[in-house]
Amino acid sequence: MKGNEDRPAQSNVRESDIHQAVLLKEAVFWLSPSEGGIYVDGNLGLGGHTAAILEASKPSGKVIGFDWDNEALTLAKKNLSRYGERVVYVRRNFAELDEVMTELGLAEVDGILLDLGLSSLQIDASGRGFSFQGNEPLDMRMDDRRGETAADLLNHCSEEELADIFYYYGEERQARRIAAHIVAERKKQKIVTTSQLVHLIVKAVPRRFHPQKIHVATRSFQGLRIAVNNELDNLEKILTYGFRYIRPGGRFCVISFHSLEDRLVKRQFNNNKALRVLTPKPVMASDAEKGSNPRSRSAKMRVAEVR
Repeated sequence: MKGNEDRPAQSNVRESDIHQAVLLKEAVFWLSPSEGGIYVDGNLGLGGHTAAILEASKPSGKVIGFDWDNEALTLAKKNLSRYGERVVYVRRNFAELDEVMTELGLAEVDGILLDLGLSSLQIDASGRGFSFQGNEPLDMRMDDRRGETAADLLNHCSEEELADIFYYYGEERQARRIAAHIVAERKKQKIVTTSQLVHLIVKAVPRRFHPQKIHVATRSFQGLRIAVNNELDNLEKILTYGFRYIRPGGRFCVISFHSLEDRLVKRQFNNNKALRVLTPKPVMASDAEKGSNPRSRSAKMRVAEVR
């Protein structure tokens, strides 16, 4: 502990560096970077959190930045170019930390930060179907080197498999209705665009069951994205072994955006005797941040310290 738990420290990162990184000040505060430290940013995105970590650990702190989205990685390199060799860019999923540490010849790091949310690039401009606001191909792969797309799953999975994806990964109570409509529709034509899927979901779910605060397709899209990218499996893997690479006193910080992730993080942190939970209740965005960045409203950060 470093005696700075009273309030988040002020960041020197410019507004242009932040790129709407969620819980930016809070993440840096709890990760507590120091000069010369080595940190893992498991979801580099556009580089907002990494820039803040590098500022807090200057002049010689380093970040190993993971992102398997090549487009995001390219932009992050541009955004972080002034930090030079202080950033190591890795086009891998954070679940592959074990292999990367071996390749880099590192035994330990001073902390790990995971921001499990989609970046603004993926939501607003990826053209891969993460958002249903426009009409995009149903791809949803974070890494275009991977195999099955969302369209592949929708057109080839059984009705029961689709219902399970929507129910277990999207927590969608109307999962069976939606799966049945998809299977019926794909007999007529392949489902390949976001607008097709949204139309099917709207038609499948009776109006009285439409949620009031979110679009009726939100949970189904979430479930499909999680399935395509094996997100929960990857998260469970890093939570199971990642702490072993954090030096004693180092922090493991995870920002999640839906209850499946948050429950998994909470359970793994609480059940791991090698960790001391620092946030019995999750850290939430301030009212000011929620007002300026709506994507932060569902963010929850949990932090544990390696004993």
